[in-house]
Amino acid sequence: MERPELQEAVARQGRPLVLALLRAGLEGIRRLAREGSLDPGSLDRQIAGLASRVEEEALRRTASTIRAVINATGVVLHTNLGRAPLSEAAARRAMEVAGTYTTLEYDLPRGRRGSRSSHLDRLFALLFPGHAAHVVNNNAAAVLLALNTLAEGREVIVSRGELVEIGGSFRIPDVMRKSGAILREVGTTNRTRLEDYERAIGERTALLLKVHPSNYRIIGFTAEVPLRDLVSLARRRRLPALIDQGSGNLLDLSGYGVRNEPSVQDALLAGADLVCFSGDKALGGPQSGILVGRPALIVRARENSLARALRVDKLTYAALEATLLEFVRGAAASRVPIVRMVTLGREAIEARARRVMDAVAAHAGGVLDLAIIEGTSMLGGGAAPEEGLPTALLAVGSKRLSARAIEERLRRATPPVIARIGEGRVLLDLRAVLEQQDPAVTEALLAVAASADG
Repeated sequence: MERPELQEAVARQGRPLVLALLRAGLEGIRRLAREGSLDPGSLDRQIAGLASRVEEEALRRTASTIRAVINATGVVLHTNLGRAPLSEAAARRAMEVAGTYTTLEYDLPRGRRGSRSSHLDRLFALLFPGHAAHVVNNNAAAVLLALNTLAEGREVIVSRGELVEIGGSFRIPDVMRKSGAILREVGTTNRTRLEDYERAIGERTALLLKVHPSNYRIIGFTAEVPLRDLVSLARRRRLPALIDQGSGNLLDLSGYGVRNEPSVQDALLAGADLVCFSGDKALGGPQSGILVGRPALIVRARENSLARALRVDKLTYAALEATLLEFVRGAAASRVPIVRMVTLGREAIEARARRVMDAVAAHAGGVLDLAIIEGTSMLGGGAAPEEGLPTALLAVGSKRLSARAIEERLRRATPPVIARIGEGRVLLDLRAVLEQQDPAVTEALLAVAASADG
């Protein structure tokens, strides 16, 4: 540890880590010696190289594995890539509160304890007049809290065609079981009628649940109960209607090619008593789950002891506040990245793709075969699975490199560029690429060309 090279490593990586790795390295050399695998010469080489190996291992272990990447896959809400990137305002607000004390649960005017929910109540009131809201850590938690609050030990009626499974094998029946509610399936996989719900209602029925099947579609010989009809039935039988809307879409996206993704407001206008949705999907905010609905039901959810286990922190509140403000101001289409990406026209994407292609072609010396082709972007995040957004793709091929080799080199770039492969070429969709990242895409492609040329 007194060797100068190890002291330098301590200055960079810290004494505890360097000491632990040095001990592990020495033990490894002792093990080789006990096994008879070292002669005096190789022992000297092992000792001489120990310091550099220790620092290399320290760097490997301390390097962050959560890295910023460029999403050129064409899947806007890519769950594996962290779903929605925050707006500049949301990221700035989260950073502002991260390193200081805040009024998270402090009523500054009155000088006493306050409620963390109060910070967003005014915004929810503007977005959903006449309704209240509560925030938890994701949409599955929102559904769990709603079911536990309203239906613990009682039956919840849901169509068989809506018993969805989302990423990571999380299923609606499993969430319902954990909530303490009892699942009562009605209808068949492809056809459920209003009378199926009506016949199932009994003394043990607590509520009617409708789940927007946002991550799949059943087509052909199908039937489902319109939301308004289900709500009318719930009203007649004096039962609450809970809607799992899922995506958190607050805008009419039909004009942009997303026609089967109803908004949260649509569900509330249809008369739903509670609506659950995600904060980090179409809403474009931080990971969170939001319940909106009748104030009396929201009060019950907030008073549920489970609400504390599912609550979110000051960073989430700050980022969500900034995101909701953009919707309140009518500026989401230009300031919330996810909304801007979804509403981006095909022509604008093609113009950017051509600029990247021309810049690469000017310096790549014919190593890469480049072309602009028609394509389709997907909303992703379990939303609108069969509906695509028209886009222009930059297709990249090479006689010297396979598509897999090109994709891998792009993935190993700094920053990594994540693309997809189709028809033997790498396809880059700039819809979900932030415009300021276009030069980095160009540089990554030029590096791929240079590696092939070398």
